Amino acid sequence: MKQVVAQLVVVFGSVLVAGPGLAASVLNTGSSAVVLVVVEDGTKTEVALDAGGSDTICAAGCFLTLPNGDRIGLAGGETVEIKDGVATIK
Repeated sequence: MKQVVAQLVVVFGSVLVAGPGLAASVLNTGSSAVVLVVVEDGTKTEVALDAGGSDTICAAGCFLTLPNGDRIGLAGGETVEIKDGVATIK
């Protein structure tokens, strides 16, 4: 019984230490819609954001291609503001 309790403590402790993954947030502060290309774990996805729109991306890190062709590497946890095709990372 002590061994089972000890194993549960180790598993529970590991979950607390690892915590949830941090995703990046992207916000379109420009006046027109934008389409971003996100490549995460080799999977390419297009993310469309209306003016003023936002989304959460890159739970495990990714590359983000902006409408102007710039490519940004994200680790997760960043906030990316896009205005007129140009990104500011916060």
